[in-house]
Amino acid sequence: MTALPRVVIAAPASGHGKTTVATGLMAALRRAGHEVSGHKVGPDYIDPGYHALATGRPGRNLDPHMVGEQRLVPLLLHGAATPKQADVAIVEGVMGLFDGALGREGFASTAHVAGLIQAPVVLVVDVSSASRTIAALVHGMATFDPRVRIAGVILNKVGSPRHGDEVVSALEATGVPVLGVLSRHDGVSAPSRHLGLVPAAERGDAASALDLLATQVAEHVDLAELLRIARSAPDLDAAPWSAADAVGREPSADGDAPLVAVAGGRAFTFRYAETTELLHAAGLRTAYVDPTTDESLPPGTAGLYLGGGFPEVHAAGLSANEPLRHALREAVRRGVPTVGECAGLLYLTRTVDGASMVGAIDATAVMTPRLTLGYRTAVAPADTLLAPAGGRVTGHEFHRTTVDPPHDATDGASPAWIVDGARHGFSADPAGTGSPTLHAAYLHTHWAGHPRSAARFADAVHAAVADGRVAPSTVAPRRPPAPSVPDVRPAVDLHHHGDADQGVGLTDFAVNVQRLPRPDWLERALADSLGDTHEYPDATRARHAIAERHVRHPDEVLPTAGGAEAFTLVARMRPWHAPVVVHPQFTEPEAALRAAGHDVRHVLCSPDDGFVLHPAAVPDDADLVVVGNPTNPTGVLHPASTIRALLRPGRVVVVDEAFMDAVSGERQSLTAQAVPGLLVVRSLTKTWSVPGVRAGYVVGEAGLVAELAAQQPPWSVSSTASATMLACSTGTAVAEAERRAVLVARHRAVLVQGLADLGLPVVGTPTTPFVLVRVGDGVRERLRAEGHALRRGDTFPGLGPAWVRIAVREPATTRELLAALVRIGITPTTGRDQLQKEPSHG
Repeated sequence: MTALPRVVIAAPASGHGKTTVATGLMAALRRAGHEVSGHKVGPDYIDPGYHALATGRPGRNLDPHMVGEQRLVPLLLHGAATPKQADVAIVEGVMGLFDGALGREGFASTAHVAGLIQAPVVLVVDVSSASRTIAALVHGMATFDPRVRIAGVILNKVGSPRHGDEVVSALEATGVPVLGVLSRHDGVSAPSRHLGLVPAAERGDAASALDLLATQVAEHVDLAELLRIARSAPDLDAAPWSAADAVGREPSADGDAPLVAVAGGRAFTFRYAETTELLHAAGLRTAYVDPTTDESLPPGTAGLYLGGGFPEVHAAGLSANEPLRHALREAVRRGVPTVGECAGLLYLTRTVDGASMVGAIDATAVMTPRLTLGYRTAVAPADTLLAPAGGRVTGHEFHRTTVDPPHDATDGASPAWIVDGARHGFSADPAGTGSPTLHAAYLHTHWAGHPRSAARFADAVHAAVADGRVAPSTVAPRRPPAPSVPDVRPAVDLHHHGDADQGVGLTDFAVNVQRLPRPDWLERALADSLGDTHEYPDATRARHAIAERHVRHPDEVLPTAGGAEAFTLVARMRPWHAPVVVHPQFTEPEAALRAAGHDVRHVLCSPDDGFVLHPAAVPDDADLVVVGNPTNPTGVLHPASTIRALLRPGRVVVVDEAFMDAVSGERQSLTAQAVPGLLVVRSLTKTWSVPGVRAGYVVGEAGLVAELAAQQPPWSVSSTASATMLACSTGTAVAEAERRAVLVARHRAVLVQGLADLGLPVVGTPTTPFVLVRVGDGVRERLRAEGHALRRGDTFPGLGPAWVRIAVREPATTRELLAALVRIGITPTTGRDQLQKEPSHG
């Protein structure tokens, strides 16, 4: 019998915060001095990545479909004992507590697994949309299946102390104790992607977010009571799983073992921890290779394991690394045993969404709107690298791509599996060895449940070494870098805007106006406004609508003919003696000040610290300070507290929030705060795609707004502009703007990641529908020749010709730009070289 304190974290449904709370519990317990083992119910790879970050040890999966019911307890005990014995195991559930494989009466559900491992359950419940009804929900779940012991509940997303008290009071009648109350917190959620959460390895802020989460959980959850519940779990009558026993052989001395290269890095984050343990037990060594950055395979590579991940997100970086693609293609051709699982399959094809891949499989892959997801049972139609003819395995699929053709695309190939009667994947013998050496398919399998797959692969690797298929060198020739262009610095043109960089036949990445269709209600408002053009325009209704939108008095609002007019009014409102513009930023404020006869001083933010604004850098005598937030072109969102730190008696601070409606939740906005000396300029142009309408407004202290209004010519705000302001100030419009902001963030992530994969990371963390990146002198011109227009960086004070601003577009268009960068010679190596040699031109 083995003692292991353990608890299962479950929920009524997906989206209640299981991953957030389970990961926070792991981190908080570890911080308190406990050795914590993290486990995940189901086949999911992403959540265990967060668990690993929280616990400092591999995340493990518990899935009866993937490995069999009889292996769950041994695998739980193995995971809790490796690399050293844990004193508590936290098991995160999947979906709703009783939701399992469809048509199988809850098989593989969280409740099923909790029963198999004899663990108490703690519910995480999102209470944001209910109060007393939560008690009925918990009572129903606690009594639905008496075999499941719900030992506590953690309330998540509580709106206020009063709200939380109401729920806690109602739960008293159920007898289920409340272990914690967590309020809404923007800093503790994991961002989503088209397949679910973004892997922890791809989040630069993952560690800091986890630290914040651990603090919140430690403060608001009764960890002592949680541990008491975990220790109430009975001892387990089983021995820990053993990789050596599973493959039935003694491992070789490490130095003599053949080497398997395992794909890793940000593009290949999906693999089960037991996979490499089985390979080691089968007498192999493993070494990780990052296909986006490593240009060669490890010397002596005798096998290749390319697991799951997001190659479609990282397609630009994978495509740009031609040396490694060449090395892999040659290794597969020579008969080096190769397994490609889902992402690995895509990487081995010729192209993914048009981006060149390894080309070992004569097929192409494309993204689709449809998610393929579910458990599968597969049969090998013939002897393959992983199974004998007739061998049966269980697995799952999880992808939004399709491969064309889906099988039998290479000479001599046959399907890797038969799934539901259909041919699936590729099995081939490209070197003519007499046995298949390539196995690639969408199907994910867990080798702990099918150890003979690991054993067959290991046997093939040993045979490859014996046959001499391991090449003495796996290094492909390095591609020469693209030629450099001389540094020519024209004078800064403050009147240059993105539309000047457009051109006939060019894909527009220069203008940062969103290209989403305008909503029907806005189209109707624009059309109806033409009926008012027989009268002089009156912006009074627009002023009141904007005031209501931002919870301000109408006297604190001034509609303007776009943001540009607002800056002209600011320039004219006073005889400024020491105006300062914080750069790099939108150039129109400085242009307006100079046109009004003012001498303008600059405060330059530096790329070295992510264009952070330092209030102390602003001269004390400045009576006007203009700053963007989020800033054009850097995309930086400054904290509201930093903006307020600029304020002082006798100084006016003007904040350009033209892109704030593209920030989810409009966090850090100052429009709703009545702060003396502060003016906030907003524009409706970008989010609502109305550059021809010129609709904007200023919000601020009533006295300052009156000074601006005194400079405004009569009827400058047209009837159409007023109608736009009215339409875009409703609750419907605010909700639609939020939806668009979330969509822009998703699309921006594709662009940011693609640039990073090419060695061109953006500076800081952009929050806008554009990003700023230093690509190198001449790159913008070469991209223009390839058919893509980008915004010049040298027209922003503080930047130079090596910088470009790139508008966020839908992923397919973005990938065209990334592919063009590859065509003109930008690779991870040349990109990094550019960053090292290029000055900031500050």
